[in-house]
Amino acid sequence: MEFKTNVMRMLDKLKINYKHYTYADTDAVSGVEVASVLGQNPSQVFKTLVTVSKSKKYYVFMIPVAEELDLKKAAHAVGEKAVEMLKSKELLPLTGYIHGGCSPVGMKKFFQTTIDKSAENLDTIIFSAGKIGYQVEMTLDDLKKVISIQTAELTAL
Repeated sequence: MEFKTNVMRMLDKLKINYKHYTYADTDAVSGVEVASVLGQNPSQVFKTLVTVSKSKKYYVFMIPVAEELDLKKAAHAVGEKAVEMLKSKELLPLTGYIHGGCSPVGMKKFFQTTIDKSAENLDTIIFSAGKIGYQVEMTLDDLKKVISIQTAELTAL
């Protein structure tokens, strides 16, 4: 029987089209390594990052795996003065996901999610299926049917 993550089950329930990939049997750790192992374009593979503002509001950002989140641009995109990366140990209790397996879909609670504008130029994006070793690929329009998202310039140029 094929393994399904909670993200995949949620997408199935909503009748959302997606492809899934696994790299669980590889040594790939970073998003760039994962893209390479699976023969994917790193600009199409997105990592999910969780931040916190000074006002203790949480925000989710998705950017291409080879890029770095520009915290100033991220803060500006969500109308905050500043945001900082959430500490790894706080990720699981807050989202239900561990570092390396964090997906914007299926978090314990929904947080405002912003995707790098580059996603608008892609047919599909690939991101974590909520468990290390698993990814899903779908269109931005289909992702918008699952969670509320906005796009903004989020990476350093």
